[in-house]
Amino acid sequence: MDLLAVAAASLLLVTAVPYLCYLALYAWIRPQGSPADKRPAEPTVSIVLPTYNEERIVETKLDDLLELDYPMEKVELVVVDSSTDDTRTIVREYFADLTAPELVMLEEDERRGLAPALNDAYDAASNEVVVKTDCDSKLSPDVLREAVANLADDDVAAVTGRNAEVLGGSEVESGYRGVQSHIQQLESHLDSTLIFHGPFCAFENDALLPIDPNSLADDTELALKIRRQGERVVFDPAVTYMEASHSEFVKRRKQKDRRGMGLIRLLVQHRDALGKYGNYGRVVLPFNWWFMIVSPWLLVATLAVGTAAAVSLFGGGGLAAPVAVGGFVYLGQKDLLGPVQALYSIFDTQVSLLRASIALVVGDADGTWDVDAELREAFK
Repeated sequence: MDLLAVAAASLLLVTAVPYLCYLALYAWIRPQGSPADKRPAEPTVSIVLPTYNEERIVETKLDDLLELDYPMEKVELVVVDSSTDDTRTIVREYFADLTAPELVMLEEDERRGLAPALNDAYDAASNEVVVKTDCDSKLSPDVLREAVANLADDDVAAVTGRNAEVLGGSEVESGYRGVQSHIQQLESHLDSTLIFHGPFCAFENDALLPIDPNSLADDTELALKIRRQGERVVFDPAVTYMEASHSEFVKRRKQKDRRGMGLIRLLVQHRDALGKYGNYGRVVLPFNWWFMIVSPWLLVATLAVGTAAAVSLFGGGGLAAPVAVGGFVYLGQKDLLGPVQALYSIFDTQVSLLRASIALVVGDADGTWDVDAELREAFK
């Protein structure tokens, strides 16, 4: 038997085993809904909204917030703005004739990155629950009620939710978010989930901790730190929002790569948490280490050795293997893979995680975020 073929098969098996184990664990536990003891509640809420040159969409976002099914007299909006356009003027004019919610405007003279801006906003938030949301996302009307119902559980200090619809029609991102939702639901039932989502996450104010000013994964970092201080952080599929995303391979790279860099760096920074904090350190973190750091490199090795094995066994005909992978990528980024589109979504994420690992190694990581005009149009 060809040694290259054996090596390729072995690499593929090693790469797949943790995923198969997670699938088996999911089938055994069969997680449903949120693991929290949800109860109706109506605490005061501070909504934190970071903005940068959002003049085209900020009014739409404010309309979205005022349509939430929650008493606005119990809500304050904390806007932290570093714009060079008319964003803050639009926000002030919007609130000029409103008695509720209360507006707290933090104005930055220069951009410092998202994490420092959020640290200031969290410090300014005065209410019992602090919600962070992005300007280019839409929230379900019941999202606050669902979130605070989770936080009514004394063991739960933070909750995030599910992207119910990908604005812009990206089947690639929709497929990945579907897979990710199942993973996060399992993690939450095991203990706590790792990843928190920028479009919507909610925290008990008393549980908030400072974020690393250089963080590229601010929401997940905050959730991870809260879990490390002994409180649960969960995913609830009933907490829903909508976020825009690209399908095209090249356009997705910057959006996905930056997220990947932040998550990988965070895992490495908190590597001492492995094996600690119950199932969070024994199961959740190791799986995420595998998915984000180990698996992308094994996948590349598998493709490289597999191609070499195919050429060794079939000569020039073996080049059909990389051609088939190229066709898979082409059809996947065109959203044309039908029932296996979700599989491509995972492959696409592994590509971003590999690129993110390389960027971190060479020191190419930037804490600022850019306005994506196409995604803004999808949001509008």
